[in-house]
Amino acid sequence: MSHAGPPPHDRNSDGLPPAAPFTPYGRDGEGEMSRTVKGRAQWKAREFLAALIVAVAVYTIHGFLTALAWGFVFAVATWPLYKRAEMRWPAVARKGPLLPLVCTAAMALIFLIPMLLAGIQAANEAQSVLLLMHHARHTGIPVPEWVHSLPFGNKSITVWWQNNLSSPEGANELLSSFDSRGLAMTRTVGSQVVHRVTLFFFSILTLFFLYKDGDTITRQCTLVSRRAFGRRGEVIAQQIVASIHGTVAGLVLVGVGEGFLMGLVYLIAGVPHSALLGVATAIAAMIPFCAMIPVALASILLLIGGAGTFAAISILVTGAVVIFLADHLVRPSLIGGSTQLPFLWVLLGIVGGAETWGLLGLFVGPAAMATLHLLWTNWTREHGPDRTT
Repeated sequence: MSHAGPPPHDRNSDGLPPAAPFTPYGRDGEGEMSRTVKGRAQWKAREFLAALIVAVAVYTIHGFLTALAWGFVFAVATWPLYKRAEMRWPAVARKGPLLPLVCTAAMALIFLIPMLLAGIQAANEAQSVLLLMHHARHTGIPVPEWVHSLPFGNKSITVWWQNNLSSPEGANELLSSFDSRGLAMTRTVGSQVVHRVTLFFFSILTLFFLYKDGDTITRQCTLVSRRAFGRRGEVIAQQIVASIHGTVAGLVLVGVGEGFLMGLVYLIAGVPHSALLGVATAIAAMIPFCAMIPVALASILLLIGGAGTFAAISILVTGAVVIFLADHLVRPSLIGGSTQLPFLWVLLGIVGGAETWGLLGLFVGPAAMATLHLLWTNWTREHGPDRTT
């Protein structure tokens, strides 16, 4: 049976079948690729625009970032107490911003009352200093008896005192050298006080809105964390919160405890202004290696008051023991216990954070070290020894 070829009109002149007719499939493929490239370009443009907007916004408020950070730290540290207040007084919690306002006011008073008392005491002491300076300019100040009872350096101090303070001429010359520097220092201190008060106001304002909208902000942050980093991002956020809670317990509560104990010691020993020195000790104890400063000051005041060398040394020894136990036993266990952070990491986080970020670094440093420790632990757990051999 013979096989019939294609009709003559279905072949080209060279005997090959004609090419397939043109179809728009190729053009559709090019259009799809063009749309993909265009979509990627738009996506990158949106990313760049979002990054630019965030950068502009952060630069705009960069002067208040410290205040916002303090408000965040206050909110995280006191959030469990605020939720307990919501459960304890549900009727007040349903009245809009009333409960956040009350809790924010209570938080502000915790800081304002000691500052107000310290300011009043400082104003009274400043008035006494001005009267003493006026007396020195007109009649001079004789060498006090406590200088002669100093265990060392009493002769040098006596000679300096006689040359600069015992006579009105020497006192005028000495105090005149402080006039111009004192005026400049007053201006600097005044500007710093205004700046700190402004930052404190915005911190408290931030705390109010975090109390008011805390649940919504928490849900949004959790959603963003899951979308950006997955479940691991939520775990890291929980570690940061736990480190802040531990830092508050380790720094603030331990510092308040040290101040209370040393305040009782000051009161029993008869140190002048024992309550003010107790508050100063509590504040200084929140900063590593600074609690001995008010303790030493209390010893000096006790020595000047004529209580004797033994009483002053007793204050120093008692303060050193209390501070050593608090800093090396209680505080590391509270800070590192909530996050399973080793003592060395706790110490480096506190000291390095304070050196880098100031007082805010007392909370930022341990949080950063706790997060780093969590990442290191997870990485070493997931990537064990190489078992390819």
